Amino acid sequence: MRFSWKALILAPLPMPLVLSAVMAPLMQGEGPVVLPFLILLIPACLISYAATTFLLLPALFVLSLLRPATGWMVSLLGFVLGAAMIVPVTLMAWTSSGPDSGPPTESFLTFFERWATDPLMLVFPIAGFVTANLYWWLVTRRQAI
Repeated sequence: MRFSWKALILAPLPMPLVLSAVMAPLMQGEGPVVLPFLILLIPACLISYAATTFLLLPALFVLSLLRPATGWMVSLLGFVLGAAMIVPVTLMAWTSSGPDSGPPTESFLTFFERWATDPLMLVFPIAGFVTANLYWWLVTRRQAI
């Protein structure tokens, strides 16, 4: 599978934009939502771009070495990698879950069990699915032209 800078720049961006736009008004009761939007957008973009660069692209490279990558394989890969991103995000939250954002008071497994069952964690596999499909579409569209 070919590499595309355009796909790398554009594919990880829509999900953080959409999720930040949806969540920012919920964080800010009244008034401008620019600050909550940016507070949500910056870490979301960091996670999205890091996952795309360091997880999705190498996994797509290995996948394309093993067999020709198809759309459904890329979709499944994005979904699985998105679900895998739940672990490091939960680990970061756990390390600051103690009193006054200090060391945690409960075990990681107990904390992970509670966080993994949160419906909001479905965002990660869906975001991985959308990002992988968008990257695939941008790369294959470029090849077709």
